[in-house]
Amino acid sequence: MSAHWQEIAFDPSEATSVRIYDRGTHAKEPPIVLYLGGGAFQRRTPLAEEAPVARALAEGGAIVMEANLGGWQENTFPGALDRAFAVLTGIRKCRRKYGSSKSTLFVAGEEAGGNVAAGLALKARDQIPGELRGQILLSPMIDPLMASGSIRNADRIGMRGRWSEGWSRYLHSARYLMHPYAAPCQCSRLSGVAPALLMTAEDDPLRDEVSAYSKRLAAAGVRVQLKVLPSGSGWTDIYRNEKGAWLDAVRDAFAAFSDEVTH
Repeated sequence: MSAHWQEIAFDPSEATSVRIYDRGTHAKEPPIVLYLGGGAFQRRTPLAEEAPVARALAEGGAIVMEANLGGWQENTFPGALDRAFAVLTGIRKCRRKYGSSKSTLFVAGEEAGGNVAAGLALKARDQIPGELRGQILLSPMIDPLMASGSIRNADRIGMRGRWSEGWSRYLHSARYLMHPYAAPCQCSRLSGVAPALLMTAEDDPLRDEVSAYSKRLAAAGVRVQLKVLPSGSGWTDIYRNEKGAWLDAVRDAFAAFSDEVTH
């Protein structure tokens, strides 16, 4: 499997830089996943190397489209979410070109990208209801207050300061602190959002907020799968864009989730 960045004009007025992952052998109507990378809202340029999570999702049977939502100065709310939504609607309109006219659509992301993916799922429910088949959230940053019990472990892996600074950059104004699309944990209306696969690990600093969000989704009647990997599985390598055996768990969980929600 190979992937490279290319400019795609989903909107005639603007091209978006997208990297497509396609293993070449998949179902006749493969799901298409819009993937949003991490980086604590501070990534200045798109990564030259392939994203391990995007590759794992492609190995799970999907055609994955990794979107570059802009440089460091542009990666703020609501602009980043609006650009992601424009890409999603663009993929929706031309899905036949990349998969099939019947390909189902998913959004996925880890860490900061998981936040945008969760917000995107809420916006899709409100503006294009029924079009998004699922959301895959891998340790998403969804609580700007960083008040969970497990977040204390963020110092152990050197992420507390980076996440705190990232939240300040992304929200950049107190008026967005409670916005449901920016801080999904604050959303009071979760019913009707696309089914969700959430993944974390026992030694993940974001574990508690991920678990809490999965419970709130389930209480709202949303179909939810929560996968918590054991301590020592290497899960926190996800924050450094590194590979590991935990990627097999991502691949397998996505394949099972995709099969369940599309049949």
